[in-house]
Amino acid sequence: MRKALWATKGLFKYMLNSLKTISYLHGLDWSVFALILAITFAAAFYGHFNRNKKEPITPLDYLLMGRKLTLPLFVATLVATWYGGIFGVNEITFNYGIYNFITQGIFWYIAYLIFAFFIVDKIARYNSMTLPDLTAQMFGPKSAKVAAFFTFFYMLPVAYVLSLGMFLHMIFGISTLMGMIIGMLFTCLYTAWGGFRSVVFSDLIQFFVMCLAVLLVVIFSYGHFGGIGFLKTHLPASHFTLTGGNSWLNTFIWGFIALSTLIDPSFYQRCFAAKNPLIVKKGIIISVIIWFCFDLCTTLGSLYARAVLPHAQPGQAYFFYAIQLLPVGLKGLFVAGVLSIILSTLNSFLFIASNTLSFDLLRTRFSNIVFSNRIALFVAGTISILLAQLFHGSFKEIWLILGSYFSACLLIPILMGYLYPGKIGDGLFVCSSLTSAVAMTFWHLLPKPEVWESLDPFYIGVLTSACIILLGRYNHETISSRITTR
Repeated sequence: MRKALWATKGLFKYMLNSLKTISYLHGLDWSVFALILAITFAAAFYGHFNRNKKEPITPLDYLLMGRKLTLPLFVATLVATWYGGIFGVNEITFNYGIYNFITQGIFWYIAYLIFAFFIVDKIARYNSMTLPDLTAQMFGPKSAKVAAFFTFFYMLPVAYVLSLGMFLHMIFGISTLMGMIIGMLFTCLYTAWGGFRSVVFSDLIQFFVMCLAVLLVVIFSYGHFGGIGFLKTHLPASHFTLTGGNSWLNTFIWGFIALSTLIDPSFYQRCFAAKNPLIVKKGIIISVIIWFCFDLCTTLGSLYARAVLPHAQPGQAYFFYAIQLLPVGLKGLFVAGVLSIILSTLNSFLFIASNTLSFDLLRTRFSNIVFSNRIALFVAGTISILLAQLFHGSFKEIWLILGSYFSACLLIPILMGYLYPGKIGDGLFVCSSLTSAVAMTFWHLLPKPEVWESLDPFYIGVLTSACIILLGRYNHETISSRITTR
């Protein structure tokens, strides 16, 4: 008992709020890191060669793996894709405690299950390749272009290229901007190589590594410091409240953003690529269980980091804490795990953004969709770096603004399209989406009374979209009724 207490005090005394990570990594750590990295890229190249070489690479094969995604691959790529903003999650937990588990966990599990039980069968009726392609079949060509525009900016991996830049900065000491440039260039090269197949098979390796990495942090934290009693003693009481000191209005906005899963392009891509709807339903349910465990680990790990390193930078505390906590060898595995978390989402979002640009927005201008997609990867990567600079590195702002516009402008019309097939026309969809975006922008820019300051533009966008859809449907039914009467 005394020995354990002495060890705990020793860790408290010698743990640093900031450090040069490279000096903490030994030869064994670098060997483990290099081995995992080599296996990951070998899996990506295997994905490229795991196809019938006698047949040309078609858009269906390049974008959706020929619709041959099996259950294990579906679960691995879906789970791995959802956690690229690991430093953003750490930042929210560091500042607000279990508020992170509510806003970045519980809300999303509900949305995932709604998708599995109410959306999967509906999209299975369409032979679509992308979300805008599905929108074209449901509403019309103009709606598809509008959906593609919002999808492109939503899927730009801004938060994830920022995470990669921060990761390389913390490891090698280079600037975050230089880290973003180098990391994005490397990601573009291996993603362009084999398309969706490379993404899926690299995700498979990254899935196992990232899960093991976050679990190790919790196990060693508990072993050194104890359980919930330690955390309650060393953390603010607000860290154990549902809102973490935020207003309920700002808390519930994450619930609405989580509903963007119902129209999330990466979710749809995996569904379109699966062999059948049953695989999709089983895969989502299994993924929710894994997500719950993963979120529990990242939240607990970040709480330990806040308790031990209260003066560290919120987004970096978890990483620096784990590097000092774990023994030699496991440090390398943890570093590889964090990189896997980032890359698994970065390459997926980057690939979908490039698909949207080349396939959905500029399809008629290029005869070779595969070649144009590879060029679009570098275009999307460049824009992501520029936007990361524009947002000044704030994960919360990136997710809230890009997620709010996408969800508020597309969620209502697409869901109404599911509920009332054929009842929402092309013009009404376009009017609803664009007016919603304009209303959100004006609400954000115009001065407001203090009492309205806490009302996020997202709510204005959703309300505007819903009103236009309902008004449009009412006018259509009224006119139809009059024509029938005559």
